[in-house]
Amino acid sequence: MTLTTLNFINGEWVSAQNGSFIRSINPSDLNEVVGTIADSTIEDLDDAVQAAKRAGVSWRKLSAVDRGNFLHKAADILENNVDEIAEIATREMGKVLHEMKGEVKRGVAILRYFAQEGMRQTGEVLPSAQSNNFLYTKRVPIGVVGIITPWNFPVAIPLWKIAPALIYGNTVVFKSASETGITAAKLVEVFNQAGIPGGVINFINGKGSVIGQGMVEHNDIHAISFTGSNEVGKQIAIGMAARGAKYQLEMGGKNPVIVLEDADLDLAANLTVLGAMKQTGQRCTATSKAFVQRSVYDRFKERVIEKVQSLKVGPGLFNGIDMGPLASKNQLDSVVDYIDKGLTEGATLLAGGRIPMGSECKNGFFIEPTVFGNVTNNMVIAKEEIFGPVLCLIKVESLDEAIELANDNMYGLSASLFTKDLAKAFIFADQIEAGLVQINGETGGAEPQAPFGGMKASSSHSREQGQAAKEFFTTIKTITITP
Repeated sequence: MTLTTLNFINGEWVSAQNGSFIRSINPSDLNEVVGTIADSTIEDLDDAVQAAKRAGVSWRKLSAVDRGNFLHKAADILENNVDEIAEIATREMGKVLHEMKGEVKRGVAILRYFAQEGMRQTGEVLPSAQSNNFLYTKRVPIGVVGIITPWNFPVAIPLWKIAPALIYGNTVVFKSASETGITAAKLVEVFNQAGIPGGVINFINGKGSVIGQGMVEHNDIHAISFTGSNEVGKQIAIGMAARGAKYQLEMGGKNPVIVLEDADLDLAANLTVLGAMKQTGQRCTATSKAFVQRSVYDRFKERVIEKVQSLKVGPGLFNGIDMGPLASKNQLDSVVDYIDKGLTEGATLLAGGRIPMGSECKNGFFIEPTVFGNVTNNMVIAKEEIFGPVLCLIKVESLDEAIELANDNMYGLSASLFTKDLAKAFIFADQIEAGLVQINGETGGAEPQAPFGGMKASSSHSREQGQAAKEFFTTIKTITITP
């Protein structure tokens, strides 16, 4: 079945003004066209922005509790459609179906969490130097927020941006990656079925160079929340700063694990492989390299190779599949290029590294889960984000050396330590330069109530999710009343 996705503006599904469409192709089977999405123009974007601007007048006047009720309804509707939305997303971007179902359920949890945020305080009463003054603060919405999201988490990332934007009284213009435009439209329809007023959420399809850049330049978009590449993030930062608008960026990662000699090696190997290969490594929090204490390096390596070689690669909708395809030909070409660079630099290929030859993989963008040994920290594969199922193993002598090498990187999103030594766990937590820190856990994973974000080039240093989300999606107003 081929699906057609339009724009959603002012509560109605409408075609792009130029009538053009972009095809969405199944990365597991290039012969399947999942559907088409509108290829919109700047004029379409302006219609969406103006609808959001008009709707904001009444939306911000609703109580936060009333706004939260819409999110509660949306959560119920999404929960009733987990299977349908997960299957569409798997067809669009290749993620294994059970992982995609987990992501949709995570989206339900995000909506429910932020629905409850409507009942929390959004200001405080302060003492005044004047005894008869009443001095207080309140958080107020920014206005129209542009939401730009990637294809790798087509449900969770849009919702953890849209839900807080709405609960704090903003209206939204949402642009998803073209690769997952149909999944994004299904999310928007969830809000529509929940009865959210027209114009509060608007969905615009199209190329990033047109719609994304148009958002940056549009004076009636007061803030942009973006997840994606560092290159695009920098362009957004420059453009938004130039006109004094607010921006939030979540970008790349090169996430390390450190395995000490006292670690549970079975646990460490299993979670390291899970962190590296889940979702075909296409996560900003994916495990990229493991710094392993020399005394246990060989035993850890053997466990990792055994685990990786047991993974079944194939189409995400098939039963028993552990790892699906890469999302596009560009992704496949990039990962193959990094594997070639690793070999050229002298790393030892321990597992994978090839395009699978099985019949179920012949029409898709598949690559074997790959592990390199004898990697040094100055190699390209140890420095740059690969965004694919490639893991580098690096020998170290001590925790201090491992932390020093792990911090010697432009990124600082997530990091993990495997140890049974509580004192070393606290040293790691204090000294590692990462926004997300795990002890005896994989580098990925986030909960709706916990702040999410990175350090250094991984982030604009704001945080998403949890109560930290209000820092971006609101601004503070200070009020003095003198009787």
